[in-house]
Amino acid sequence: VQLQAFGGGLVQAGGFLRLSCTASGSIGSSYIMSWYRQAPGNERELVAEITSGGSTSYGDGVMGRFPISRDNVKNTIYLQMVSLEPEDTAVYYCTLTSRGTRSWGQGTLVTVSS
Repeated sequence: VQLQAFGGGLVQAGGFLRLSCTASGSIGSSYIMSWYRQAPGNERELVAEITSGGSTSYGDGVMGRFPISRDNVKNTIYLQMVSLEPEDTAVYYCTLTSRGTRSWGQGTLVTVSS
């Protein structure tokens, strides 16, 4: 499985970004795609995840501020990041879990200036 994430960048506090992640390879029909993030000096944390059936869940750190969505035809997930805060500055990683195996993308950097 290969994962390519796009959409990171520099944005001012209060702004918005949309991240996307496209999966390719042997994905399978039942999987979970997730966004994690890791800020400098912090552990990696779950942001949001969505199953192939469309169920979603969110990490406590964002409390649902960043809706996750998917396009199954394109094997792509999206993270709509709104009302960004400097504390949201991190590398955001896309993952796909299928058949008990998690694959990681390369990460995309989001920097929120105050």
